[in-house]
Amino acid sequence: MKWAEGIDKLGMTLYVLLCVFAVLNIYSVKEDLGQKQLIFFGISCFVGMIIFFMRTKFFENMSAIIYVGGVLLLIGLFPFGTEILGQKNWYKFGGFTMQPVEFAKIGTSLMLANYVSNQDFNINNQRSLITSLAIIAIPGAVVLMIPDVGSLLVFVAFVIALYREGLSGKLFLVGTLFAGVFLIANYLNDPLKINLWYFTIIILVLGAIWVVFNVAMLHKNIYSLLPAIGIIVLLAVLSVVSPIVFEKLPKHQQERVEVLYKGEREFRDTSGYNLLYSKTAIGSGGMMGKGYKQGSVTQGKFVPEQETDYIFCTVGEEWGFLGSSILILCYAIFIGRIYYLAENQKSTFNRVFGYCFASILLIHFVINLGMVMGLFPTVGIPLPFFSYGGSSLLAFSIMTFIFFKLNYADKNSLV
Repeated sequence: MKWAEGIDKLGMTLYVLLCVFAVLNIYSVKEDLGQKQLIFFGISCFVGMIIFFMRTKFFENMSAIIYVGGVLLLIGLFPFGTEILGQKNWYKFGGFTMQPVEFAKIGTSLMLANYVSNQDFNINNQRSLITSLAIIAIPGAVVLMIPDVGSLLVFVAFVIALYREGLSGKLFLVGTLFAGVFLIANYLNDPLKINLWYFTIIILVLGAIWVVFNVAMLHKNIYSLLPAIGIIVLLAVLSVVSPIVFEKLPKHQQERVEVLYKGEREFRDTSGYNLLYSKTAIGSGGMMGKGYKQGSVTQGKFVPEQETDYIFCTVGEEWGFLGSSILILCYAIFIGRIYYLAENQKSTFNRVFGYCFASILLIHFVINLGMVMGLFPTVGIPLPFFSYGGSSLLAFSIMTFIFFKLNYADKNSLV
């Protein structure tokens, strides 16, 4: 049909497949929640139909209002939020709950896309750079104060979108160095390992060698290296301060990081419990899986909240390596498809929004899978479209339909 020209059939098919497969797996864990997720999916599709009949300029024109609304919802958590599983990042209305950070991601994506698409925007201009980073930092700061570390990590997605628009990759390098020093310093903060001060000295020595090399061999002006020297000093300070900061974190958060160093068995009765049984479930599935609703770990309810952050271990146990691989492949194709379509948009607004959306999906996907397999600390990151929850599914669905609506308009544009 002519009206369907421009609708990305591959992307929409993958979206439906992921959502339907999710309902099946959630139903396997808890039948009542599977039924609710099916209702959430129906609501998401209905909202998607409304989005598809809206004018594309609506999203661009209303981006600031949606952004401010998202930030205000986050701020409202402090007086009105309900604490669930130790975090006050939910609103509760009778029997329903809503997590506003999921919708704040939509507002931030739209606002960033709107600002970057402005004709006066230049990523190399200090004002443009600071403003774009501020758009990301404002909701990010509120999320940090909640605190919701997992959701805060997702805000890196917006920096990836800016990287596509010309932001220097050095920012990612610096961020990686700071994260690496924090983790290594806490790993070395043990009497059985080398003295932590040796690590600090190594950072300073390597930094000094790098500075000397740039001045003596590359003939760079020492003043041009001052920002880099400042970063080296901060890294050295961080190596000393990290263990002090780490010890002030709540005990369960400390253990979630220590599980990476010491293994989940040492914390099997506390923070390592979920991971231990998650890995057991995934490993027990073998090549073909135990069969639908036949998983002993899943049916035995050994993994708490398995229908949310740890839903992937259900796939591993019941559908095996083959089913898990197919699911991962579907996610890879879907995310890659969003990036591909975003790159081919005529509109800068469409492109930036697409990159924001794809990057959010990518970070959620990588961290969630790393979390359930013990490659990343447990931080409460849902698997997009797959983890149980109306807020998460609706928010990801809204972003999906907004992008495919923008792509539809782009393909049917005469410009």
